[in-house]
Amino acid sequence: MSRFRGLCQASLNATKRALAWNVEDLMPPTEKCIFKFNSKEELKKWHLYSDSEYGGLSSASLEILDAGNGVNGIFSGNLSLDVTEGSKWNITRSGFCGMRSKKFDGFIDLDAYNTIALRLKGDGRCYISTIYTENWVNSPGQPEDNSWQAFVFVPKDNWYIAKIPLARYLPTWRGNVIDAKLEMNPSRVLGMSLSVNAEGGIPGAKSGAGDFKIEIDWIKALRTQ
Repeated sequence: MSRFRGLCQASLNATKRALAWNVEDLMPPTEKCIFKFNSKEELKKWHLYSDSEYGGLSSASLEILDAGNGVNGIFSGNLSLDVTEGSKWNITRSGFCGMRSKKFDGFIDLDAYNTIALRLKGDGRCYISTIYTENWVNSPGQPEDNSWQAFVFVPKDNWYIAKIPLARYLPTWRGNVIDAKLEMNPSRVLGMSLSVNAEGGIPGAKSGAGDFKIEIDWIKALRTQ
């Protein structure tokens, strides 16, 4: 009988705890670290691209820097508006470089978050943050990821946390904004990228051909009020 009473009491206590839960107890943490640029192994999750794949002359590198007071990644290189003479590619513009993450193992679910945050030290240029989700546009015979882009401007020579609401990311097709009412599905994120163009961006940002350099500490998803 005492064993039965003990079992009933344990069940009653569990029920009370369950009834005492609130919605916050069921929510994920207020932030989710997606990338941390603190080792060479972490850099293996990324690959570089540039206009050099199409006959341009821009170049980029991604390295780890140990400054003594912390380790972080450095995305740097040179933006060129020139095109290789005799290139078979009939490109209409050059002067871009980027770093793109390799696809996640499946996808990550960011549905509980509304903001992407990046801790960066910039060079006065405007960069582009891209989120890739499951595709809704297909090229002939080859599905392509759905891409969403937003500008990131970071003051020169100072660490800064850039916070970009997911609602600010616009649907794009090969770098061009699509004039359509589309909504991102943050529960099916396949990867991310950070890129830079010699031209374009926001007023007041550094532009044109030449060197670029941005240091990256981490990329997180946040749930803000």
